[in-house]
Amino acid sequence: MKIGVYGGTFDPPHLGHMAAARAAQLAGLDRLVLIPDGQPPHKDLSAASAAPEQRLEMTRIMADRLHLDIPVEVSDLEVRRAGKSYTSDTLTALHRQHPKDELWLLMGTDMFLTLQYWHDPETITRLAGICAFGRTEGDGEDLFAPQRDYLARRFGARVVTVTLPGLVEISSTALRALLARGGGREYLDESIWGYILREGLYGTKADLKHLSLEELRAVSASMVKSKRIPHIRGTEETAAHLARRWGADENAARQAAILHDCTKYYTLPQQLTTCAKYGILLDDIERKTLPLLHAKSGAALARYVFGMPEAVSEAIRWHTTGKADMTLLEKILYIADYAEPTRKYSWAAELRELIETDLDAAVLRGLEITIEHTGREGGPIHYRTLEARDWLLAERGERR
Repeated sequence: MKIGVYGGTFDPPHLGHMAAARAAQLAGLDRLVLIPDGQPPHKDLSAASAAPEQRLEMTRIMADRLHLDIPVEVSDLEVRRAGKSYTSDTLTALHRQHPKDELWLLMGTDMFLTLQYWHDPETITRLAGICAFGRTEGDGEDLFAPQRDYLARRFGARVVTVTLPGLVEISSTALRALLARGGGREYLDESIWGYILREGLYGTKADLKHLSLEELRAVSASMVKSKRIPHIRGTEETAAHLARRWGADENAARQAAILHDCTKYYTLPQQLTTCAKYGILLDDIERKTLPLLHAKSGAALARYVFGMPEAVSEAIRWHTTGKADMTLLEKILYIADYAEPTRKYSWAAELRELIETDLDAAVLRGLEITIEHTGREGGPIHYRTLEARDWLLAERGERR
C-alpha cells in the first residue's frame, strides 16, 4: 500500500491545503494521513495561532470535507510529541506502524526546493518517497527537474511531481490577518470557517447569539459530518417553502432547520451532559435513545448558545417525537425533516404531495410512519408521538 503523508501547521487549514491534499489521489496513492504540526522546527507559532487541539479538530474537519476516493485519516502523532516536530521523527514512527507499506511525503514547491536543508534529510528520503505538487502553473518541469535530479543523486530520493493548476495561494499568516479584519471567508471551506467562528479563533470574535443565516449555516456545518449537510440544507429549503406556503415566519423556519441536527453526532455521554447542563428533563426512553436525544440537546444549544427565540428552540425540541397541539413552526420543521428532497424513503413522495395541500394531514402521516416503523423495529414508541397523533386525529374529527 502507498500511504501519503501530508503535514503542516494547518493554522487554519484552507482551500489551498485541501487542493494539495487531493494530490495524493492524483499521484495514485492508496491512503492519506494528515498530520498537524506540534511545534514546527522552521518557525514559531504566532500568538494568534489556534491551540494544538483546535488545529487537530480543524484538520479532522478538513479530512471529512476532502471527499477523496481513498481513505483519509488524521494523526495526532506530532501534537502529542513534546519538542519540535521533525519530519524524520514522524516518518520513523509511521514506518514502525506500517513496515510493509510505502510512505510518500507530500509537499509544496517551496518545501521541495529546500528539502536538503531540513533536519536529517537522509532519513526522510530513505523512509519516504517525495510527492511534490506545484502551487502555480509556473511550477513545472523547468523548476522541478533540477531539484529532482539533485535529490536523486545526493540522497537516492524517489520523487514524483504533480502540478495543481489554479491552486489557491495564500499564507496562513496572511489568512489569519484577513480573518481578524472580518475577511478571508473565500479561502476557507464553509465548515472550517464555521469552526473558527464558533471557537472565536484568529480575532474573529463572532457573537454566536447574533449570527447571520450564512454564519449560522457555517457553524452548524462545522458540528456535523459532511454527509449530513445535504439533508440539513434540504430541510432548510423545505421549511422555508412551507413557511411561505402556510404563513409562518420564514427566517425562524430557516433558523430551526439549520440547527435541528447540530448535535446529531454527539455521543450518548455528550448528549446527557448537555441536557443536564441546561436543565433539560429527560424521560426514560429519551435517556437511552440516541436518535431522540439530539432534538433535546440541539434545542438547548439553539436557545442558550445561539440565542434563538423560544419558538425556534421548541421546534427543534419536538422535531423527532412531535407532541400534542404543535405550533405551526413545530409542524413545519417536523415534516420538513421527513419530506426534504434528499429523503429516498418510499413514503417521501406521498408526504411531498400532502405538504402542499394539507399540512396537518402530512404531519399526521409522518407520525403514523414513525409509529409503524418503530413498531416493526421492535423499539419503544415515544408517548409524545402517540399523543401528537391522537391530538391531530381528534382535531380532524377522525378515529384511530
